Amino acid sequence: MARLAARLARTAEDERDAVVEEFWDAAARAGTPLAEPLDDDPGHLAVTFLRRGHRAVGQVLLLVNTLVERERLADALMERLPGTDVWHLAYRLRADHLASYRMVADLSPGPPPADPAVAQQRLRGLCAFAGPDPLNPALLPGRRGSPGSSVLALPGAPARAWAEPREGVPRGRVDRYRVPSRALSHGPEKAHRPDEAAGADGADAEIRGGDGVDRVVRDVYVYLPPGAEGAARTAGARLPVLVLCDGDMWFGRLGLAGCLDALIADGRIPPLAVLAPDSVDGPTRRRELAASEEYVRFLADELLPWAAARWPVTGDGARTVVAGQGLGGLAALYAARLRPERFGVVLAQSPSPWWRPGAPQAGPGGLTPGAVPGGEPPWLASLFMDGPPDTGLSPAALRVRLDAGLHEGPSAGLVHTLGEALRAHGHRAVCRTVNGGHDWAWWREALADGLVELLGGTA
Repeated sequence: MARLAARLARTAEDERDAVVEEFWDAAARAGTPLAEPLDDDPGHLAVTFLRRGHRAVGQVLLLVNTLVERERLADALMERLPGTDVWHLAYRLRADHLASYRMVADLSPGPPPADPAVAQQRLRGLCAFAGPDPLNPALLPGRRGSPGSSVLALPGAPARAWAEPREGVPRGRVDRYRVPSRALSHGPEKAHRPDEAAGADGADAEIRGGDGVDRVVRDVYVYLPPGAEGAARTAGARLPVLVLCDGDMWFGRLGLAGCLDALIADGRIPPLAVLAPDSVDGPTRRRELAASEEYVRFLADELLPWAAARWPVTGDGARTVVAGQGLGGLAALYAARLRPERFGVVLAQSPSPWWRPGAPQAGPGGLTPGAVPGGEPPWLASLFMDGPPDTGLSPAALRVRLDAGLHEGPSAGLVHTLGEALRAHGHRAVCRTVNGGHDWAWWREALADGLVELLGGTA
């Protein structure tokens, strides 16, 4: 911005609009935000976010995951270059930063409130209208009506080697089925999305069991690799399985199938089946993924047998991965803790280590009072410290990969504490840290890396 300001200062007034237009043309070609090296620190970059705002714009709010304190939104307001439509805000960031962000222009009449408390309230209301950066082509889809976000991926961030569908790669198949459940009978009778058709013919016939009992019906996305059914049945082999939380996001919004197709085509993972239940809505997700025995029963005793009756999938826990993000990561670890014979491999990303039964809800960037009282280990860690569950089996050691965002506040350290607890009790656990926050922007990149690490040597 200093260079643009200096150039404008040297330019005749009637020519300044052309200089600004030239600046915006260059920004559109380069894409935003703009990242420039720092002479005094090669490991960091000066990252400048831009927004074009017409005369009616009173202020512009920039919401970068991990860089914004919700109680200090005024710190995230962009500045206007005087006499122009250029709004900007710069950060000094490590060169491998990976985060989502949104922005919103305030078109309210009159000047912004002078009272900080009133100003904070207005900015909080603006957050609901924030959306992607118009000049950034890298988009992160939203869910449940959200317009989504833009993605900041600096040069050192994890590469998106398998993120986009590739031409010439054999395609797997994704269908959505309606799976009946007795384990989830505490929920609504039909927990599915009524605005979309189910992927399985005759699924409605499964809503009522043979005993006449009404059951919950859950939408489940099923991915099968290219030629899976014929090849696997001919060879007598059975596919490894990935049970993945938040199927509505992974398959409904993020297009995970293209990533899986590419990983399989490149020989990085074996052909596998994916079972990905829809999370339905916010309340259902919070209820079922927060260490719910009922949800574990649904996954282990209903979903896996349902899939095995239809496709050649393994029943071997050592070849069955359970994975999730946020509360989904918590659910994955809890499922492996309760049913290690069914789920022997875990990929848990940002697995909400602050959570414990009966404690107030907390956000990933901080802990509510009592969430981890008196220096106690995370509840999940103490759960594994208590020894194997009483299943009558002698489960083999779990293989666990834990991912955490560097900027998730205390949660990042608690994830590493959890990894230490797992290793101390004989499980094979590794922890990976990404320079990001509690964010789908890096979860989708790290999922592919985690699958390669956990499944790359299996057949």
